[in-house]
Order: sequence, then structure tokens, then C-alpha cells
Amino acid sequence: MNPCFRGHGGAPLPSAMKPFSLLCAALLLAVSAAAEELPDMTSVTPDLLVPEMIRGEPAAGQRVRQTTPSWEKTEVYHALYLPRDWHPGRKWPVIIEWAGNGNFRNQFGDVSNGRVEGSNLGYGLTAGEGAIWVCVPYLNAAATANVVTWWGDPPAYDPESTLAYVRATVRFVCEKYGGDPARVVLAGFSRGAIAANYLGLHDDATARLWRAFICYSHYDGVRTGWPYPGADRASAAARLRRLGGRPQFICGEGANAAGTERYLRESGLSDAGKFTITGTGFRNHNDAWVLRPSPARIRLREWFAEVLK
Repeated sequence: MNPCFRGHGGAPLPSAMKPFSLLCAALLLAVSAAAEELPDMTSVTPDLLVPEMIRGEPAAGQRVRQTTPSWEKTEVYHALYLPRDWHPGRKWPVIIEWAGNGNFRNQFGDVSNGRVEGSNLGYGLTAGEGAIWVCVPYLNAAATANVVTWWGDPPAYDPESTLAYVRATVRFVCEKYGGDPARVVLAGFSRGAIAANYLGLHDDATARLWRAFICYSHYDGVRTGWPYPGADRASAAARLRRLGGRPQFICGEGANAAGTERYLRESGLSDAGKFTITGTGFRNHNDAWVLRPSPARIRLREWFAEVLK
């Protein structure tokens, strides 16, 4: 089952409404309207274009294909972007991003290829300045190649090779390019939004890396029919408890974010973190919404600036 799916629809509720006691304000989507009633993101002209991933040496304003040391003899790679204002000698926030599942297309023309070069959240968040952006892969069980659906190999979906790579990559980027270990934000779309908790909070060594989290469209524990072990709600709750009160920005198309809010409230997990919850305002299951002006993007950028203080 692919986590890139068409959500139910809705329209934004006033930001003053707070359906349960969160430590951050939450803006939810209503569930009464159909997804088709929300605008398509293509109705808004993009004001950002993600740089193409190239082969070459990292430099300010360049997005390059790179492999973390110890994996050079494999086919594993990530995409590293150094911001346009990057220079050595200072510490930079770092955005680590996981992509959605590949092989996805819906009736609105939304596509997810599942590859690191297809991700958009980090660039839309920063407009290419002020933070290092790294799109990290999911690895096969042998740690020899990137995979475009889930992580590891079916049916076990062992995440250990993926976790080892992301931990090493965070360390490498911080040591090599001035990333600030105290300001690393984990972001993900669809499969990546699930992975933010399933992988990002999988164990104590991984969980301690992150200052905050961005989960766009889907959330660990809301649905329990995924094919990997530990997709049940008890396991998801145990992972979320590793959040330890840190901030999460949760957003989604249609009623996706509202479903996550309801899950956190009804499962008694609303005190696990500082949750900001909002709809994107678009019907699309597509992380390219963040490359366009919108109230949700303004809110996301304000949240990001606040969590980095």
C-alpha cells in the first residue's frame, strides 16, 4: 500500500481555533468538503525552482550528488545543497529530508519518484538561503543502493542500513560543511513524513539528532496497514514518546492534517511534543506546493525561524 494517496477534502478553519491543548497553535482543515473543492497548486505560479542535482564539488548555490564516506564503493548517494550565502567559518542549520514513495501518480497529475533528487521541501522552506539542505536516501538491507519504496527489503523492511547512513551523513555534513549539530531539522513527505517518526525516532541514537520535525502528508500511527513491522499504534506511540516535547510542524492536503490531529488527540499523545498542525490549502499530494506562495508556506517559514532561535 502506497502512502501517496488522495486525501479527503476540506477548507482552512480560522487559526484561532485550537481543538486540543497544544503547546503551539494549530490550524486545521475541515472535513466537510471534497478534495476537489480545494485549489490545485498549479493555479499558483511557482516563485522557486529547485536546482538540478549535478555531479561536482559542493559549492554555494549548488546541489550536488554525494556519497557519505564508507559508502563510496556502493551505489548509495544523497543530494547536498549548500545555500547561496554559504561560507566556511560559521555554523549553519541543517535540513535533512526524506522523499515519498516512488511509482506514484494520481488523478491531479501529482508524481513522486521516490528519489533524493525529486524532493522539494527544504528548498521551498529556505528559498535556497540560510541552511544546508540534504536529501538522504532509504537503503536496501545490504546498504549497497538506494530504494524508491519504503526502506530495506520486503518483507522484513529492516531500517538499520538507512539509519546508519543518515546518522553518518548528519555527522559528515556537520564536520565538513559547518552544519550545526544543535540545529538539525528532519523533514519528510508522505513516506518521508511517516519516516520522520518511524525512522527518525526509531532508537535513541537517531532520535537525539533532531531539533525539530516537518511531517507533510501522512504520520506514523495514523494508518496501521503499512507492510513494515511495527506499523501498529502501540509501536508508533512508543516511538513518538522519544520526541520528548520537541516541535513538529504537521501539514497535509485535504483532511490529512485533521486526521493526524484527531489521532494525536484521541490516542492521548497530544502532550508528546509541541505540535503545529495546518492544511496546505491545496488538493495536491505533492511537495512542490512549497515552491509556491501560500499562507501555509508563510506559517512554515515562521515556525522554522522560531525553532532555530
